[in-house]
Amino acid sequence: MNDTLLLFGATGDLAQRMLLPSLWALGADGLIAENLKIVGTARHDLDDAGYRQFARVALEKYLPAERRGSMAEFLNRLHYQPLDANDNDGFAALAEKVGPIGKGLAIFLSTAPSLFEPTISGLVASGLTGEGVRIGLEKPLGTNLETSRQINDAVARAFPEERIFRIDHYLGKETVQNLLALRFANALFEPLWNAAHIDNVQITVAETVGLENRAGYYDDIGALRDMVQNHILQLLALVAMEPPSNYDATAIRDEKVKVLRALRLVDPDQTVTGQYRKGAVSRQPVPGYGEELGKDSDTETFVAVKAHVDNWRWKGVPFYLRTGKRMPERVTEIIVEFKRLPHSIFASRAACTQPNKLIIGIQPAENITLSLMAKVPGLDRDGIRLRSVPLAIRMNHAFAGPVRRIAYERLLLDLIEGDQTLFVRRDEVEAQWGWIDAIRASWAEHGLKPKPYAAGTWGPSAAIALTEREGASWHE
Repeated sequence: MNDTLLLFGATGDLAQRMLLPSLWALGADGLIAENLKIVGTARHDLDDAGYRQFARVALEKYLPAERRGSMAEFLNRLHYQPLDANDNDGFAALAEKVGPIGKGLAIFLSTAPSLFEPTISGLVASGLTGEGVRIGLEKPLGTNLETSRQINDAVARAFPEERIFRIDHYLGKETVQNLLALRFANALFEPLWNAAHIDNVQITVAETVGLENRAGYYDDIGALRDMVQNHILQLLALVAMEPPSNYDATAIRDEKVKVLRALRLVDPDQTVTGQYRKGAVSRQPVPGYGEELGKDSDTETFVAVKAHVDNWRWKGVPFYLRTGKRMPERVTEIIVEFKRLPHSIFASRAACTQPNKLIIGIQPAENITLSLMAKVPGLDRDGIRLRSVPLAIRMNHAFAGPVRRIAYERLLLDLIEGDQTLFVRRDEVEAQWGWIDAIRASWAEHGLKPKPYAAGTWGPSAAIALTEREGASWHE
C-alpha cells in the first residue's frame, strides 16, 4: 500500500463532489493508513491552510449528512502545491512537497487531454515515476483512437501497463460488480445466458440534466463519445463476456476485450442521433440545446445504437444501446429480455404470456428484478388470466447493514492498494475507440445530422422504430 496520494485537479468539481468525500469516508472507516499523506495540486494559488479550508467547505457541502463526523484528522492529512502543468520547472516544487516516495506513491490524474503529455513529462523530470509509483487516469483519454493512442503512448513511456489504472467510475458501482456475481455465482442464469434463450439486451443511460457547466467540453464531444465509448461499452462487455477462469484483473479484462473486438461494425440505419429542443423536465420548463449553448450546433445529445456481438454465444442477439440528456428521468439500467415461449398451453384459455425480463438497475436505485408470469387469483370462469409479476431484490433492503459507498471510494482504495480488477486496460480502450470512430465516420459519410426531440421525452421517434422493426420495445 502506498503512503502518499497525489491528486491532480485537486480544486476541480470532481475533487469536491467525489474525491475528497470518498477519501474522508475511507479515512473515517480506517480503510486507509493513518499515515497516508494526501497532496493536492492545481492552478489555484493556495497553501496548505487554504486548501484545508477549501476541502472543509467541499465536505460540508457534498458529504451526506448521515456520514459526517469530525474532519480535523482528515484535513491534517491534506497538503497543497500550486502547479501549471505546462511549466516543467514547477514539478520540482511539487516533488519537494510530495517528499520521499520510497514507500510508494499513487497518482490520480484528472486533466484535459492536451495536458497529459506535459504532465507526464514533468513527473518524469521530477523523479515522480519510479518503481513504487502507480498512476490513475481519469477520462477523457482522448477524443478518438489516434489521440487515445498518443495519450497512452505518453503514459507508457513513464509507466508499465501494470502500474496504469484507467478509470471508468461505472465499474466501481456496486450493481455493476454484481453483474459478475449474478452471472457466475448462480447456476440459474449461466445456462440461459446465450442466443438460444435471450431475445435482446437493452442498456440505457438517461440523464435529466442539460449542459450544466460542461458546455465547451460537451459540444466538442457529444453523447456517443461522452457515454457510449466508455460507460455503456463497459456495461455491454460485462453482460456479454465469457466466464473468466478466475476473479482477477487479467482474466476478467481478457474476456472483456474479446467482446469489444467482436462488436460488428454498425450500419447507418442502425443508429439514431438526436438533439433536445425546449420542453419540460419534471414539469419544469427547460431551454433547448442551442439556447443553452448560445449558438447552433450539430452535436448529438442523444444516441441509440443497435449493436451485435459476433460470436457463438450472441449470434443474432441485438444489443440496444441508448443514452441522452434531458430525458424524462435519470436512470441507468440493463434489460435482458428472454425469448418467448415456443408454445403456450394457456392460449386455448385466452391467456397471454409475456417474455421474462431481467432488469438490473444501476442508478438511481440499485435493484435486480426478474419478471415472472403468474396466474391472477380467481375462479377463471371467463378464462385464465396471467400477469407478469416482479421478483425483486432491492439492494438497500437485502443488505441493510453495510454502508453504501460511492464508486470513487472503491476505485481510490484499489488505486492505493494496487488492485487493477475494476480498471480498464489499454487494449480495451483502443477496441472501444475503434468501434466508436467507425460509427462517427459512417455518420460523416452519410451526412447524418441529429434529429430534434423535445426535452422531457425519450428521444426522437426514430429510436422507437430502431427496436420495433425487430419486434422489441424499449423498457420505459
